[in-house]
Amino acid sequence: MDAELIMTVQDGTNRDAWLKLRTMGIGGSDAGTIVGDNPWKSPYALWLEKTGQLVPEDISGTDPVYWGTTLEDIVAREFTKRTGKRVRRCGTMQSNDVPWMLANVDRLVIGEKAGLECKTTNAFNVKAWEDDGLPNSYYWQCQHYMMVTGLPTWYIAVLIGGQHYDYKCIPRNDDDIDYLAQKEEEFWYMVQTMTPPPIDGSRSTTEAIQDQYPGGQTEPVELPKEAADALALIDNAKAERKRLDDVIMTQENVIKCLMGDDEIATIGDRKVTWKNQKGRITVDTKKLKKEFPDVYEACMKQGKPTRRFLV
Repeated sequence: MDAELIMTVQDGTNRDAWLKLRTMGIGGSDAGTIVGDNPWKSPYALWLEKTGQLVPEDISGTDPVYWGTTLEDIVAREFTKRTGKRVRRCGTMQSNDVPWMLANVDRLVIGEKAGLECKTTNAFNVKAWEDDGLPNSYYWQCQHYMMVTGLPTWYIAVLIGGQHYDYKCIPRNDDDIDYLAQKEEEFWYMVQTMTPPPIDGSRSTTEAIQDQYPGGQTEPVELPKEAADALALIDNAKAERKRLDDVIMTQENVIKCLMGDDEIATIGDRKVTWKNQKGRITVDTKKLKKEFPDVYEACMKQGKPTRRFLV
């Protein structure tokens, strides 16, 4: 084993201690984000967390996290039942060679140089697990664990929709590990030097920037040339988007005229529908507020404050 245990499972239940440990290095759940294979978190958002500029949202009380934690032991026991391989709980491990490389290991396989990662997911994600497949971010997570521990094999077991169970054997891939090690080293250098990664247009980055800069300064400021270049790109992109929207709408209208009153049509092996739908029901909020102010107040919901960007 090329790593040592630095936090037990029990110690990891302390959120403050867990958050502090996360800023000390890169863990398996960070690997997919760093290589750009995590659809839920961007490198920029992760960088803000690692540099202490953004505290990760506490999702420990949400249903998916609660049931994932509650069912972890069941997923592990079922793995033993189906494979005959006994496992034991582990915790957070630290690489002996690279101290900032961490691995929050669910289980180690007894009598085999291997680990086990336990997952739960909803039924909508079943296709990602079909045949030999699994989500890319989980593949990188397992390769990260093998990079930290030096082990040659990692298993991943999953309970899908509470009804379908599956497990995979992921062999160590040294080429992918070399690539991952390079990307993680580059990212950790950016963390240590407070150098942000490139900004992208993902929802994760957008929300992270919103949290990073809540606003409040109302005096106008002059921005550098970089902002003018960005604004020019925005103008060009908006013009191109309008042109493409016009092309799409025009060609849709061509097909509508060819369909006439027919609601279903085929074009080769493709199906086109143009069906009647009931009108959308809406609430006249102005009338509600005026005639039933008590009901309006009782049903009113205040959303999270946001900053609106306008040019």
